[in-house]
Amino acid sequence: MRNYSAFLKKEVLEYTKTYKLLIMLMVFAVFGITNPLMAKLLPEILRKLMTDGNIMTLPEATAYDAWTQFFKNATQMGLIVMVILFSGVLSSELSKGTLINMLTKGLSRTAVILSKYTCMVLVWTISIALCFALTYGYTVYLFPAGETANLIFSTFCLWLFGVFLLVVLLLSATLTKSNYGCLLITGAAAVVCMLVNIIPAAHRYNPISLATDNLGLISNSIAVSSLYCTILISCLLSLLFVFLSVLIFRKKQL
Repeated sequence: MRNYSAFLKKEVLEYTKTYKLLIMLMVFAVFGITNPLMAKLLPEILRKLMTDGNIMTLPEATAYDAWTQFFKNATQMGLIVMVILFSGVLSSELSKGTLINMLTKGLSRTAVILSKYTCMVLVWTISIALCFALTYGYTVYLFPAGETANLIFSTFCLWLFGVFLLVVLLLSATLTKSNYGCLLITGAAAVVCMLVNIIPAAHRYNPISLATDNLGLISNSIAVSSLYCTILISCLLSLLFVFLSVLIFRKKQL
């Protein structure tokens, strides 16, 4: 436990010094501010771009449009930025030799894996919470009469998928020694999940459904209960992948 807490503090300090935390916060803060603004301004921009000969009736922007931007940006660009920033979670320290020195001095390999995963989840949680808070505040200001269904639950599902994606990234880092290999394995896992999601029967068991059903949840076209099984499977897979990451790293030749 002492090794875990000490190495976790070291990870947090390193993320601060290398500006990874700052980059994540800035990216998600920009998303949080621009989500409702884009929803508000986009219809006006499209109206001004229309020529006199083209007549198109555009619906008024609502709070739903702002949250649509939130889930699209966080799911697409947000997760991509997160994976790229964390792709060197093990390889950077192994290449420099700093981690090897600490391990030879008695640092537990289990503590290394658990603390690194905890730190990544903390950064992801703070980032998505900041984005949500800014989007919520601006949405209430710009669309005071707007209401969105299942907002907290839908955001929780997105957060949980990010947690799952991080453990896939961590497991990938234990299997390869390079950033590119880590990105390749993580990307391949995401593609496999998307392909499996094409099968209707597999949709409710696929973790990626947590990131693809958000708009259906906030529009009430998808029932909350339909994702309970997905949440359970995602949690179980996350625990399994953490266990495998620890097991592989403990036996890995550095």
